[in-house]
Amino acid sequence: MQDQAQEPKKKSSTGLDENIAGLLCYVLGWITGLIFFVVEKDSRFVKFHAMQSIVASGALTLINIATAIFTPGLRMLISPLVSIATIVIIVMMIIKAYNGEMYKLPIAGDIAEKQSETM
Repeated sequence: MQDQAQEPKKKSSTGLDENIAGLLCYVLGWITGLIFFVVEKDSRFVKFHAMQSIVASGALTLINIATAIFTPGLRMLISPLVSIATIVIIVMMIIKAYNGEMYKLPIAGDIAEKQSETM
């Protein structure tokens, strides 16, 4: 068995490994995304995941709020679907960030990419 040297993990300006800071951006949705977007000074990777978390979870939060105007029957159908989609997206993005991937969600990823390049 050949022992391969692992590449050292990059650190963010928060002192955390980039992949750990990236995954933490998604833990409390737009709240942790906003915290990391403001605090992070150096890592484009962390800034990208922070902004993507803000945009994606913010949009999902607004969709959940908008469902309140629907009739109770329609609300009972749509709200659980949005909640399930939110959980799936958050878990998927936590895994992608932990693995060091800059996976772009549709629309939110494009916005996040533009914002993280302007740092």
